[in-house]
Amino acid sequence: MGFSCRIPCVKPLLNNRWRQKRLAWAKDKKDWTAAEWSKVMFSDESKFCISFANQGPRVWRKRGEAQNQRCLRSSVKFPQSVMVWGAMSSAGPLCFLRSKVNAAVYQDVLEHFMLPAADQLYGDADFIFQQDLAPAHTAKATSTWFKDHGIPILNWPANSPDLNPIENLWGIVKRKMLYARPNNAEELKATIRATWALITPEQCQRLIDSMPRRLCCSNSGKRSPN
Repeated sequence: MGFSCRIPCVKPLLNNRWRQKRLAWAKDKKDWTAAEWSKVMFSDESKFCISFANQGPRVWRKRGEAQNQRCLRSSVKFPQSVMVWGAMSSAGPLCFLRSKVNAAVYQDVLEHFMLPAADQLYGDADFIFQQDLAPAHTAKATSTWFKDHGIPILNWPANSPDLNPIENLWGIVKRKMLYARPNNAEELKATIRATWALITPEQCQRLIDSMPRRLCCSNSGKRSPN
């Protein structure tokens, strides 16, 4: 019949109002070149767990050996995890978040991680900062912080992580960590740092160069490319 059993692709849930705003945003940015997108510092948070759910190595076993100790993979009900904030242009900073991100915590991250990275990446040149619409990002105090520092914010459509190339970067990092086996949160952090350091400027640039294609897909109603 031509059918195959596959895991469905994940697509952000958008209501009609968000969908229209996303389309208007994509049309407004459709003429931006890859060079213009290179002036944007993309940012996001991501959760890393010691246990990566169903990911991990496969085992070779014979019939009846499913419960053999050497064929099992340990799991825990509540695996240790860390929350990470990162940003990217041709490269970017990484920060481990110790608490729930409110406006004050977020501004501290911006002050101590984003600003030094921006100075290193852009020098005296202008750049635009991208962030999603999380409450800590859109808080009045945070907006004031950006104004006081003279940093323009890229307007961003709601619930649109697929448009953000750093989401793909998180995916690259997690795939590289697929066979890592950290035993605790500190080892997990060390693994994340080491893996993040392996990301090359060329990889980041390829992701940023994909922005015109992402917008083209968004304008046509298709899912943005990975």
